[in-house]
Amino acid sequence: MTKTEQDLEYMGLALELAAKARGYTSPNPMVGAVLVKDGRIVGQGYHKQAGQPHAEVEALREAGAEAKGATLYVNLEPCCHTGRTPPCTDAVIQAGIKRVVAAMSDPNPKVAGQGIEILRSRGIEVEVGLREKEALRLNEAFCTYHRLKRPFVVAKWAMTLDGRTSADNGSSQWISNEASREYVHRVRASLDAVGVGVGTVFFDDPELNVRLPGYAGPQPRRVIFDGSLRVPLAAKCLSAGGGQPIIVCSPDADEVRLKRLRDAGYTVAVSPGRGRVVDLKETFEMLCEYNILSILVEGGRQLHTSLLSAGLADKVIVFVAPKIVGGRLNTSPVDALGIDSMTEALELKDVQVHAFGCDACIEGYVNPLC
Repeated sequence: MTKTEQDLEYMGLALELAAKARGYTSPNPMVGAVLVKDGRIVGQGYHKQAGQPHAEVEALREAGAEAKGATLYVNLEPCCHTGRTPPCTDAVIQAGIKRVVAAMSDPNPKVAGQGIEILRSRGIEVEVGLREKEALRLNEAFCTYHRLKRPFVVAKWAMTLDGRTSADNGSSQWISNEASREYVHRVRASLDAVGVGVGTVFFDDPELNVRLPGYAGPQPRRVIFDGSLRVPLAAKCLSAGGGQPIIVCSPDADEVRLKRLRDAGYTVAVSPGRGRVVDLKETFEMLCEYNILSILVEGGRQLHTSLLSAGLADKVIVFVAPKIVGGRLNTSPVDALGIDSMTEALELKDVQVHAFGCDACIEGYVNPLC
């Protein structure tokens, strides 16, 4: 095996280790580290949860004295600032690491290449860019936040073969099958928040939480986009077990309703907007203040249309069930986008197609980072 092949293999292991913490590290990135000396792994580790030791420190602890002269493979540039834990660059230098291979530089302005320069200034060989696209994808929420100053946004819906998200009587449970719905819960568990418009609250009364067998991980925050504050206090998304709700309203929302919700202990965030409509760009920037770096937007049509029109949807996940409903009312998942011809259609990139029983799941990127 050549040096390049070895580097690819060990970086692949670092990425696999990092992915073990999916859903647990936010607002920190997912990071895995592997220490190799004389052709053998002497230490490895990953960042398990925000506030806990970083991947490099975990790997160095496992390696002990064997770390001296070793090569460190890590999917993100080692940090060089003090947060809840000390700088990883200090630990790498003190351990006597000879070479560092990082998949990508850290987009956090507090690091942004400075960690690499510090290591190089101490005589450590540093290489950056190996399996970079995979590293970007793994930490797409973290990268989106630091590059665009907003969360990574995933739009999700389920529809029938004839493109309907409900029957004429408003019923939509269930379009997709149980396996598809289980996958949605896994996606929810990997992101910081789940969001819906208030219309979806009225029609479906969703819980917006993770309900996987044996799941004991963190619950995503629940975000209700409700410009005029019509959400009922009895709604499941406010009362059922799950992440703390955030209700987003416009400045024109009724002050009595605003006070009622806040007096009941709910977080109500007032976003720029008018009437029933909030400014989504401003709203997403505001959600970052609540450490929401990623959000799954599950409906409804007006919200999905606004996301796509404003270019704020980064990824789309769509379930297509082998059912035909027909009907007189328009229940398509997306309304007018100002697209007049097929040549102007939004075309997803890096598309993946999965089968969940008889359901088809199509997911891809509208605005890929890489």
